[in-house]
Amino acid sequence: MSRPYNRQVSNYKDPRQDTQPAESHSILTDTIGEAWIAISSRIMDLGSNGLYDQLAMREILMATLTISGPQSEDAIIQRHADGGRLSWMHENFADHQVVEALGNADSYATRLRDYAHTGRDQIEWVIGRLRTDPSTRSATITTFQPLTDTSYIPCVSLLDFFLVNERLDLVVYAHSIDFGAKGYANLVELASLQEEVAESVGCALGTLTMIVKSAHVYATDFSYMNGVLNP
Repeated sequence: MSRPYNRQVSNYKDPRQDTQPAESHSILTDTIGEAWIAISSRIMDLGSNGLYDQLAMREILMATLTISGPQSEDAIIQRHADGGRLSWMHENFADHQVVEALGNADSYATRLRDYAHTGRDQIEWVIGRLRTDPSTRSATITTFQPLTDTSYIPCVSLLDFFLVNERLDLVVYAHSIDFGAKGYANLVELASLQEEVAESVGCALGTLTMIVKSAHVYATDFSYMNGVLNP
């Protein structure tokens, strides 16, 4: 656990105005809950103050989370996460209705199971590709729908599944993740997808790697995160 975060947050400055190159951050943990705690602590301790969509936040750039034993049922997340936010994210991944909170954008469920409303189930396609060719390195899918995503760009945009020594690895790219309010829920749903594909292919789980360009916590969640990190 990192040191307590007790500094006052003020004088927000967009870190993109900094002329220094962004420092990358690499975090290796056993579980998704440990990954959430580690990245959130890194953000609160080392992040730069800035704005995202004109909202005050604290951010680190270019973070890579590598989780060696991902499980969607996680004790740390169950203990500290907001149940309403977990439910909201689960609906996003399970319900094909548009997401009102995101400007009526398509849900992840639509993007993954009915891509661009064409009937294409990308998860089933991944499963079939891995069954047919376990050595493939192109069981890669996207949530981005460029013809309709003109105002909202999905945070998680790329999912890349592959087998190594009969274990299913998953690499995910996200342009930004809000680890104060949604990041733990993203990790739960991604781990659940990895479990689904592994079970359907008939293999063990491997690592879950999440590459995040902007890992941040909004100022409105600072008190919540302080309580989680410094109980």
